[in-house]
Amino acid sequence: MQDNSKLSVLVIDPNPGMRSNLQNMLNAASISKVEYAINAGTAIRQLTRRAYDIILCEYDLGGASSGGAGDGQDGQQLLEDLRHHRLIAPWAIFIMLTSEAVHGKVVSAAELSPTDYVLKPFTAETLGARIARALERRAVFQPTWQLVAQNNLHEAIRSAAAAELHHTRHALDFARLRAELHVQLKEHGEAEQIYRKVLAFKPLGWAGLGLARAQFAQGRVDEARDTLQMLVAAHPQLMGAYDLLARCNEAAGAHAQAQKILEEAVNLSPHLVRRLRKLGEVALEAGDAAAAERALKQVVSKARYSEFRDPEDHVKLVKALVKRGDLPQATGVVRDLERSLRASPETDACLAIANAAVHDAAGNRPAALNDLHTAVTAVRASSGLSPALRLGLVRSCLGHRLDGQAQEVMMTVVNDPAAGMSTAGALQLFADAGRRDLLDGMGQQLKAQAQILLGVADEKRNMGDVRGAVQTLLEALRMAPGNLQVMIAAAGGVLRQINELGWDHPLGELCFAQLENIRAVDAQHPRLGPLTDEYMAMRRKYGISS
Repeated sequence: MQDNSKLSVLVIDPNPGMRSNLQNMLNAASISKVEYAINAGTAIRQLTRRAYDIILCEYDLGGASSGGAGDGQDGQQLLEDLRHHRLIAPWAIFIMLTSEAVHGKVVSAAELSPTDYVLKPFTAETLGARIARALERRAVFQPTWQLVAQNNLHEAIRSAAAAELHHTRHALDFARLRAELHVQLKEHGEAEQIYRKVLAFKPLGWAGLGLARAQFAQGRVDEARDTLQMLVAAHPQLMGAYDLLARCNEAAGAHAQAQKILEEAVNLSPHLVRRLRKLGEVALEAGDAAAAERALKQVVSKARYSEFRDPEDHVKLVKALVKRGDLPQATGVVRDLERSLRASPETDACLAIANAAVHDAAGNRPAALNDLHTAVTAVRASSGLSPALRLGLVRSCLGHRLDGQAQEVMMTVVNDPAAGMSTAGALQLFADAGRRDLLDGMGQQLKAQAQILLGVADEKRNMGDVRGAVQTLLEALRMAPGNLQVMIAAAGGVLRQINELGWDHPLGELCFAQLENIRAVDAQHPRLGPLTDEYMAMRRKYGISS
């Protein structure tokens, strides 16, 4: 029998009467370690300090939208923040409590994968049974999750595979977990095989979505789009399928079609802030400023009370309003940004960029130039700005002939590993703007930086830091992806690490890609043959190929 006496519970509910009732229900289930939060902000602060076994969260937290005294977020928005910022573990038990049976809200809550949701009114027996079921499931998965927490993902995959055979009732859930772990390891081919095997057994929506994600990650965008179109037709409430289908259309440059798909998703599930934000961004790309304004106004409103407000939302809304010619309202959004977000380099940069857009539209060039200089200074001191915002600032600098500032901001993008952009993709902006001189200049700077990094990698290797050497080589490769010397050094460094520390699938794939790139540049290079032979020897050594 489950011993509940050691379980800790966080109850998130603004209503003191409901909090008291929940405590009585929990006490009846022998759970006495109960703490409380009256709104989303309080809950986030508590979850930042410690973890809880169970979270019981009221959907309607009494925010501004319901005339209550809460901080403005509802339970769905809170869960979205908790998932996105990883404040709760994947195995945390999160149960949504709601009397709202409104279709859109239920779909929004469900797509964020709470452990369960319970419609009011409910009895102590009902709540106790739901908690017991969640605890039973967690106990089955706990050994695998512990390995995940230790970042031992390959061992976690083996644990899940063994548990899949032993716990047949949860076999599909373990298969899903295995596939997701392969994705974390960037082993998308292995994940695809699992999803296809599940689909051959049963046409489950999550498996179809996983297959499409694996196809997309492997660059097979057309296949992914075909999979998703069939998936949406068969599972019209599988919201993640709409998001990925929109990305497929974006990748093909079909921004208007991506916008249409996201609008369908928002109509079905209207409360997910990140989807609304994406809709606003895509609508701006598609030239539909009115739709962008509608979506981004909702984002700014819904995120107003979040602990994780993003000042870039205001910038996007300002750009939509400027595009529509509504300068008074755009100025109001700038003032709201200035008043409502605490000062930081990120906020300062966003404020300056938004002001520059308004001044440009009003024809006040001197003020716009001053704002752009301020923005570049703030970007230099910031660390959390998106590459899209920084590239937008590069475009604005180019438009005002601030070439040095444009190069400086561009350098922050290409030197940022977290930006998720290739150097070539970022620098294409200079080519598109007809500034081949800046493109060539940046190329020379990056080549020089890559040469310095090659020396640093040699020093690390000589000191026995094989992993550190490879990480430095990968930085050099990101800066100068077409540089033959860098490609050869990266392939050799990866092979040294594999030889000493064991096979690493993503690094193995990267090494193979570099060998192919070397072959495309110089098929007769004297290092290509030995590196290829060494790569094949490593595959045989670790049983990857015979």
